[in-house]
Amino acid sequence: MSVFKVFDVAGSGMSAQMLRLNTVASNLANAETISGNEKDVYQARHPIFESVMQEMANSDDVAMVKVSGIMQQQTAAIPQYRPNHPLANDEGFVFSPDIDAVAEMADMISASRSYQNNIEVLNTAKEMMLRTLQMGQG
Repeated sequence: MSVFKVFDVAGSGMSAQMLRLNTVASNLANAETISGNEKDVYQARHPIFESVMQEMANSDDVAMVKVSGIMQQQTAAIPQYRPNHPLANDEGFVFSPDIDAVAEMADMISASRSYQNNIEVLNTAKEMMLRTLQMGQG
């Protein structure tokens, strides 16, 4: 494997984790939204990752991370009886999404740590390259 391919692999991991952090932030931001219609309630989103092998000229394969899509969670809305709310339907109900904020925070911490691990890989590879170059300076 090419030494410089480490940067591509870590970079693809960082991009994937950044998208994961963005979807978690969107889920948390919309966790307390209210809708007057059960069909219009926000549904949590989660990215789907896949490993993609890239062939190199010298026959070494490198696995990169690719986001194959974003899955929209299909959960039932939580009805709340609020007859005085401006968005309430004819029966007096408003609907909120079924988003577990604790699970989303755990997912955020996991994505943040994965992002930090990829940064450590980049920094370690960079440091090794710099030390290799310094060896020839004598």
